[in-house]
Formats: sequence, C-alpha cells, structure tokens
Amino acid sequence: MSLKGVELQIAIPKTFDAGKMLDQAQQQNHANQMNANEALKKEIERQQKIVNTSEEMGAIKDDGEGGQQYEANRQKKEQQQKDAKKNIHHPFKGNFVDFSG
Repeated sequence: MSLKGVELQIAIPKTFDAGKMLDQAQQQNHANQMNANEALKKEIERQQKIVNTSEEMGAIKDDGEGGQQYEANRQKKEQQQKDAKKNIHHPFKGNFVDFSG
C-alpha cells in the first residue's frame, strides 16, 4: 500500500490535526480531574469544620444533674415494672384450689 504524493499532502496534515485533538482531549480530562480533586478537598475540609463546631457545641457538661435525672428515671421505670407485675391477673391460676386430689 503505497501513497502517492498528492495523498500524502492530505494525509499528513490530517494526522497532525488528529494528534492535536487527542492531546487537547487528554489535557482537558486532566484539568477536569484536577478540578474534581480540588472540589473534593474543599468539601472534606468544610465537613470537618462542621463536625468540629458541632462537637464543641455538643460538649457534655458534667454538673451532676444528669446523673440524678438518670437515677430518678431508672427508679421510676423499675417501680412501673413492679406495679405492672402486680396488676397482671391470670384467667385461671390462683382462682380455684382443688383439694380433692
């Protein structure tokens, strides 16, 4: 497959143009990837700042009242459970004693 001089005049510039277009596409992809990486870094930093500020705002104060409230709630729940056990009435257990047997 040999090319004539006229065909080379057309083929070489088209190959050169195709190479340029391929190089530009690769550069564009690289630039897009770099922009995406930068945006991701900024988003991560923003999220870390949000977490840090929320941790500062949500710090637990140890003034002793929380423990007292917890203990009071626990005792209240235990008392409710005891009352619930006392109020349970079984349909036949304990209602009739059979002395014949």
